[in-house]
Amino acid sequence: KQLNSDIQQLRQRTTSPVAKLLSDAPRAGCFLTEGPPAQEQQRMRLCVTAAFNISKATRSVNVRAQETEAITPAQPAYKNVGPEAKRFAVGEGQLGNVATASLPTLMRLGAGAFCVGYNAEMVEDDGRYSVFRNGNQRLSETSKVTNYPRPAKPLEIYEFELCPFCKKVREAITMLDLDVIFYPTPRDGDIWRPKAIEMGGKKQFPYLVDPNTGRSMYESDDIIKYLFNTYGGGEAEIPGLLTAGFFTVLSAGLGNMARVGSNTVIKSKQPAQPLVLWGYEASPFVKIVRETLCAMQLPYKLVTCARGSPKREELMRKYGTFQVPCLEDPNTESYLFESAAIVKYLMDTYSADATTSTSAAAPTPSTSQ
Repeated sequence: KQLNSDIQQLRQRTTSPVAKLLSDAPRAGCFLTEGPPAQEQQRMRLCVTAAFNISKATRSVNVRAQETEAITPAQPAYKNVGPEAKRFAVGEGQLGNVATASLPTLMRLGAGAFCVGYNAEMVEDDGRYSVFRNGNQRLSETSKVTNYPRPAKPLEIYEFELCPFCKKVREAITMLDLDVIFYPTPRDGDIWRPKAIEMGGKKQFPYLVDPNTGRSMYESDDIIKYLFNTYGGGEAEIPGLLTAGFFTVLSAGLGNMARVGSNTVIKSKQPAQPLVLWGYEASPFVKIVRETLCAMQLPYKLVTCARGSPKREELMRKYGTFQVPCLEDPNTESYLFESAAIVKYLMDTYSADATTSTSAAAPTPSTSQ
């Protein structure tokens, strides 16, 4: 307090250049030589130095305040209808299910786990999201996606979970950190599959519709090139795992062989609005939920958040933790974590014989308007 009083008095008594220096003391590391006599100038030098050091201390306190803010979730708009999130835990009786759901990622050598240009380094812990902390440091994960153009509207893709060509496109979407509305088209599906055939004229998947550019297309390789050219760094940045031809398709198909039973259609009630799923392609827990969404033909917006995605911080700020899958249902204003709990919620809420009402008029794709 005494220092602040001295500085205020000196501001009033000194010439303009020095007064400006004192005003800028928190930002200054030097001081102007114009001004009052040497003795007074020396006193000012001490004041400025002290003010500068106090400013650094204040910034340190502010950083700690920001840490508290970073780990304090915003008040959720939705209610949590599931169990408490448990990181790196497999639910009771789910080990076999998770193990077989991991096979596609192993066969694809981890494709769909990282954003393009992924980078990790230890930095000073400022309270932001991190998968690893050590002392006063945290692991900071970044990528190139923050420099890429982002679509104003979510892309739309008609596809089904067990299709190897569809898996390639989902991997590309994850790498580019794009948000997409998926309209599931499982074999024998009677909701979105006929719609896709009507729109595109072919019984072929995946089928991409981009409401931002008016483009629509088939062929997984063409879709991947389009995505990288439009929302990435160009074709030169397409990883080799997506361009290995027959190996790409073979590895994507073999990984799903243990999951063939998940392709059976489950009769369902359509939600009025698409659900929202936070996750990324390589997560076996997210895959379990995607399979159920596909079998029930429930449209959903995938908010991709692979390693290096800035949206990991967004989810942590929203609910106080980062864990995927996380399902948000705007129709019931609820959210929940844990794959087994999410699958149960979907069956209880949207299966054909479910008793929960969700005001069920099927969502309309933007492309059909």
